[in-house]
Amino acid sequence: MKDKVRRGGGRSQAKNDDTSPTSAKNTDLKMDEDNFAVKIQGAGVEQFELHVHGFWLVQDAIMTLLSRDEVFPRSNLSLSLAGATLDPLSQMQSLKGFKAGSILRLTEEPYTAQSARLHLARVLELLRASAPQDALREGRSPSILDTITQSQTQDTTLQNGKNLKRSLSNTKTEGTNQDSTPEYLLPGSRERPLMALLPNSSQPEAPSCVRDLSLSCWNPPPGHRKIQGDFLYITVVTTEGRRCDITSCPKGFFLNRSTEEVFDPRPAQSAPICHCFTDLLCHLSPAFKQAFIILKNKFHLPPLEALPTPYHTLSWLGPPCSSRIHKNTFSRLGVEEQPAQAPDWNEELQATRDLPQGSLEERLQRDKALLQVNSAFVRAVTQGAENVIDGFVEPVNRNPEDPAFLWGGLFISQGAASDVFGGERGRRAAQRLELKGVQAYSDIQGPHGLHILPTAVVDYRGVRLSAQGLAPGIEGTEQDLEVSPASRGLLYGVNAGPQESPQRRKLLEHLAQAAKALSIQRHVVVSPKGNVVPLFTSIDAQGLVGADQRFYVLDVFRSFPADANFCPEADKEKEGDPADDEQKNCKDDEAKTKFWPDNYCSDTGFPKCFPHGLCRLKPELVQAFIQHKHNQFGQIVREKLDKNGGFEECAAAGDSRSTSAVREACKEVGSVSDIIFEMRFNPNIYSPGVTFPRTESTSTNLQKRLLQEAAAFIITHQIPAFVDYCLQNNEVPVDGASLKKALHHKGINLRYMGHVVKAITQSEDEVKLRHILRIAISEIFMRSTKRIFNSFVQGVDMASLSAAVSHFLCCLLVPHYTPTSIGDDMKKKSRRRGRGAGLSESTPWSTLTAAELWNMVCQDAAQTYGICDLLGTGPSHLVEHYGLQKMSLLREFCLKTGVQLRLKDYFLENQNKAPLNPEDVLNIFPVVKHLHMPIVDATKAFRTAQTSLQKGLLDQAYEQLKEATYLYGRVCDDLHPEACYCHSVLARVAFLKGKSAEARSIQLKAVVISERVLGFDHPDTIQQYALLAVYMNAGGETALAQKCLLRARLLMLTVHGEDHPYTAALDSCLGLVMSGSQSEQYLKNALTLNTSFFGATNLHTALSQHLLAQLMCSKGDYRSAMVHEKEALSAFTSMFGEDHAQTRCSTEFLSTITKQAVRVERSIRQAGPECSEQTVECLTPTTETILEQMVLVTGIRKIVQSDRFQEYKLKHKERKAAVAKEVIESLLSKANTSESASKEEQQTNQKESVKEAENSEATKAEGKKGSDEASLETNDVGSVSSDAVGLDSLSADEGTKAKQESDRLNGEFNGATDTAASPSDLKAMTWADVVSKPVVADGPAANTPEVNGGLATTQNGEHEE
Repeated sequence: MKDKVRRGGGRSQAKNDDTSPTSAKNTDLKMDEDNFAVKIQGAGVEQFELHVHGFWLVQDAIMTLLSRDEVFPRSNLSLSLAGATLDPLSQMQSLKGFKAGSILRLTEEPYTAQSARLHLARVLELLRASAPQDALREGRSPSILDTITQSQTQDTTLQNGKNLKRSLSNTKTEGTNQDSTPEYLLPGSRERPLMALLPNSSQPEAPSCVRDLSLSCWNPPPGHRKIQGDFLYITVVTTEGRRCDITSCPKGFFLNRSTEEVFDPRPAQSAPICHCFTDLLCHLSPAFKQAFIILKNKFHLPPLEALPTPYHTLSWLGPPCSSRIHKNTFSRLGVEEQPAQAPDWNEELQATRDLPQGSLEERLQRDKALLQVNSAFVRAVTQGAENVIDGFVEPVNRNPEDPAFLWGGLFISQGAASDVFGGERGRRAAQRLELKGVQAYSDIQGPHGLHILPTAVVDYRGVRLSAQGLAPGIEGTEQDLEVSPASRGLLYGVNAGPQESPQRRKLLEHLAQAAKALSIQRHVVVSPKGNVVPLFTSIDAQGLVGADQRFYVLDVFRSFPADANFCPEADKEKEGDPADDEQKNCKDDEAKTKFWPDNYCSDTGFPKCFPHGLCRLKPELVQAFIQHKHNQFGQIVREKLDKNGGFEECAAAGDSRSTSAVREACKEVGSVSDIIFEMRFNPNIYSPGVTFPRTESTSTNLQKRLLQEAAAFIITHQIPAFVDYCLQNNEVPVDGASLKKALHHKGINLRYMGHVVKAITQSEDEVKLRHILRIAISEIFMRSTKRIFNSFVQGVDMASLSAAVSHFLCCLLVPHYTPTSIGDDMKKKSRRRGRGAGLSESTPWSTLTAAELWNMVCQDAAQTYGICDLLGTGPSHLVEHYGLQKMSLLREFCLKTGVQLRLKDYFLENQNKAPLNPEDVLNIFPVVKHLHMPIVDATKAFRTAQTSLQKGLLDQAYEQLKEATYLYGRVCDDLHPEACYCHSVLARVAFLKGKSAEARSIQLKAVVISERVLGFDHPDTIQQYALLAVYMNAGGETALAQKCLLRARLLMLTVHGEDHPYTAALDSCLGLVMSGSQSEQYLKNALTLNTSFFGATNLHTALSQHLLAQLMCSKGDYRSAMVHEKEALSAFTSMFGEDHAQTRCSTEFLSTITKQAVRVERSIRQAGPECSEQTVECLTPTTETILEQMVLVTGIRKIVQSDRFQEYKLKHKERKAAVAKEVIESLLSKANTSESASKEEQQTNQKESVKEAENSEATKAEGKKGSDEASLETNDVGSVSSDAVGLDSLSADEGTKAKQESDRLNGEFNGATDTAASPSDLKAMTWADVVSKPVVADGPAANTPEVNGGLATTQNGEHEE
């Protein structure tokens, strides 16, 4: 795979893959064994070598060639071998005469009108070298790493990182100057400058190749020239000022004789016909040739920065200057216009889903095609939503309340607001749940018998639109409604009517399989016509057969179970109404309310109403609840069997005791089956307007019980578990997005944030959880603000949009802001520009005041989240009481609404002056929610690697991670969140294996991917920078490590603020790499934060105390060092006791400090008072010590190579061999004794027995020695005391216990917490085994390790096991 180029990989991808550490040559895939090196010639390019694979098609090799720098931007080429043109659909290995070293020739093929336009588009791709501000202007998140490190090229050619070291050798020498750190990055600073977030790019501007390039005024060709082969006429104005008219024809491009006044399509004299457009321009313009060579060789970005991301990642900050600096030279060429025929998005998606999946290569091609189709669909949806809301598309119906639009092959609608679902908020919830339901059906593994339409939801300018592909032949018209449902393709649903056909039976089979995968219970409802209808879905779902004979399921927005905590029907059941028949209704109420836990309704206030009627449980909650019920089921069965004599007796007897125990347990936990544990849910329970037959009362009551228990499970289990998790870890949410991800991972809907806040405020550890409380209050406030903003901005016309948005933000952030000031200011500016009298006094949006806006936000928060007084009376209350930052609120608002602001420093602390003006609002971008296409094989490889890491198999995990990164690269060119996490884990494993240079190279890619795919200020990006700093520091690049850590701290301060546990980790690292007084500042701030969040007796706090003691030793202040180390010793003694290894090590280090202090004090006294200057001997930590401590602080040491499982396997084999040997010896001894009775034979046997005994003892001694040596070769600091005794010396019971203990330890990442640190010098005091205690998360992804070690709850939280 030396020159393997991924499809769509860009022209530089071949270079990058040549030596990439994650390339296919490092994997052990069988597909890489048939690698051929061939020579490429012809088409005007110099001969070069290309590596191809036998399983490639010829067209794959051509696409690889077209992306090579030697060939780009040439196109419309074919390959020939031995003079014969190759079929594009043939496999390379099946070609006659093809072998390693073969010469393949590039042949220039004639153009068509379409291929000529495609060639011009490739030329424009090269000439339009991306300017530094292009990404921000388009609203895309840029990559800042290159600018931060002041490097123009990424390290992609050497895995050892020497190139960047050489190019940045001057950066190393300047790095430790403490005055270079800005004041706003020092602890305690409250300044939050935005200009530092996106510094000016170090990349120079690309040279200009031409002045203008456009379609000629003589275009299109007239008829008599069209039939002679003229495709296009192009006008080029060179940098020398020469105007050239060029003709595009089947042979290529040539200069014609036309001028601006005269049309003469004949070729100019001595003008060649060039197959490539740039070859002709190089012939016509020497300046173009010179600039083109520079542009092609130097001014292109690395592939990870040049390739487009599959989905748009919003940047809430735009360029400092809103006007264009460079004109768009190529906008009038017309090669990027929309095609005349709209694509059939549904057919493209379904055809891609139906691709074969037999081999790995076929699955990779299918996953790549799915991702490409879905990303193209999302881009079309984004553009279509802008055109619809901006008024460029007319509705196809005449319903003003529910307008529908057709654009670009998309059906775009807003949806009708139904009072049953809660009006406008119910409509928005239905659109969101429809997307979630489509995702659930799309994720079902196995044969894809059911099909779903491509779907996306867009929020733009306060309006939510739903976009879908057009289903084939099932749209229907008003006349079709009079026809029978079967005639319209409707086979399933409450309105389908009684039918019987082979298609319907097949559809029901597919629906039954899907219901099993989604835990949906088959049930029966009464249709509006009085018929009894069996259902496998919600009552709204419809099953249809399209004109393409595929089965489609639509309207799946109520596929998930209802949330009984927010169901009006459950609220009515709780209240009861005994007016008519008091005794009967009282019994009914007692039967209905018995499912809630004791005192649950009175303590929590549930069930209650919600602003909309579509409150559903999350799939993560359903899975967690099923697991909880399964644990109860197993416990009940064990208890029943223990009462009846135990499991062994019941199983041996074979009677009905075990069966009855299972039946009783199924009944107690609420299983839908009587003989096995099976949990399914009816999605139509508590749905308004749904009627069940009386015969289904037992099943209905059981389903109500399950829903009430599942709803109570959120309050009684999941929310307390989330609070405990946040209390025990520093890997907690940082902003609203990470909080949402963490809550959803536990199955907690965001409507429960008020109860999360209540749980924190009622907790004894409210102070330690203040950062979670701060984020929850901010999220509640911003979500309520977003709903008010949606209603506010819908009534604003386009001309006033920027002024209205800035006015809204001023009212939101300035407590005493009034609209008068901005109105007068806008009038003055409008008069200066000659726009008349300015804004009208009667404009509705301009009359909004800060007090009115705050009241509306508080009312929405109280109605939605049940909090009344927590928001206070204004933004000052949030700042003073909760420590919220206005800058963080501004960022959250922009990310949620799509607003982009100008990059400048905003002063938000002024109580009266407007911090923003209309010119600061640059744009509003659509916010799109879309389907996520899985990358199946790469994800499986990644999870397999995680499992290997849990077992301590570091080498095996390393190879599996390399395979996973290769697979991700094949499918998505690494531009995917999962690929980012995979690269990060691979870098950490490589670092733990001692390959720090390779880890650094891989982590560089992870940072760029995170910035482009997740966002330049995403919490995961902060963590990736911190990890990169560790790897750079390992290579001696201290200056770059400081820059990365300062970048991470700047992002942390902007996103959340200083008061967060992860800030303590960053400050600890900065204290280790900094020098002078700043090092002490950062370490003291880290100690303060750790003590505040975790208490004095905590591992994080103890490590901070040790780091400060180490710093004081390096400064010669042994008195302060003794104080801090005593605190660390006290913490270890409190946590582990005096006999623990870490306590002994801390005691030893404190003794070393004390002895050194006494020695220094004695030397000072001996010098006498007459000695004015006295040099104090200091204990300075080594570079290895500092690196090890950074590894611990950032959490890298959480992945530790553990050999205990391998040791157990070795000992187990030795024990089995010893037992077998003893059995054989005993049998042989008996046989020899019975057959021979002579003394000579007896003496011989005695001698052999003595010899075998000696050999056995020697073998045992050798095994013990090998075991001791193996225990010393682990990655922990010392040996594990629990493994000191071999299994050979244990009894049967003890051996069983040891095996169970080994199996338990087998699932852990890290070494045992009682690992000893043996050395006594300063270098040994790293507490590696103490802070590397594993963290196990519960929930659906409990077995997935937290490999990112920092901010998010899990790196892959959205994927269930």
